[in-house]
Amino acid sequence: MQFPAIWLQGDSLGEKISCELRLRIINGTLEHGAILTENQLAEEFGTSRSPIRDALKALSNEGLIRMERMGAIVIGLKPKDMEELNDVRFLLEGFALQILSDAYDELKVKELHQIIDKMELAASHDDPVQFAYYDLLFHETIILRAQHTRILHLWNSIRYVVLTVLLVATGRRFSKNKQEIEPLINRHKRIVDALISRDSSHIKKIVQEHFMDTKKTVDESLFL
Repeated sequence: MQFPAIWLQGDSLGEKISCELRLRIINGTLEHGAILTENQLAEEFGTSRSPIRDALKALSNEGLIRMERMGAIVIGLKPKDMEELNDVRFLLEGFALQILSDAYDELKVKELHQIIDKMELAASHDDPVQFAYYDLLFHETIILRAQHTRILHLWNSIRYVVLTVLLVATGRRFSKNKQEIEPLINRHKRIVDALISRDSSHIKKIVQEHFMDTKKTVDESLFL
């Protein structure tokens, strides 16, 4: 599996390389303890060392690698890392949904419904790549429409890791547990219904349930 090129339009070469390496780390192609060197990667990707350094810096900031004198050591994601990532997403999205609820806008609700329609279309076409993309877009739209600058900064710091985890987990779910796709879509619909209810306690409950389910399915896809 390669990181879909269509998702990387406009990104720098360093960002594109970091996306490919991130995917290899999260899907297990690059195992814990593997050593990456600038020279080796520059030769593989046919580029100078400058974009390689940019890519490794991004992965280091995300905690996926550790920089040492001999090169970059792959750390990868552990179950605790995924738990913490879900914690951050729960806090960000729960707060963002409350903002959207307080300033209710039917057009924003309609936008979320349209994204779910695209998820259903991707599922009907058995396209895990597009499904993962629209899954991320659904959650990202909630963040963006809240128009909260600091929340957006925090989201951007985890965005590519979240997207890559979704890509890997969705691919494995489509191939081994396709029966989980419809319930996943329904969980997204319940989030929109909670937003429409404008009930803060109900919103928190539904978002918490969603991320508990997400943690379970991602753990099964990545760690079992």
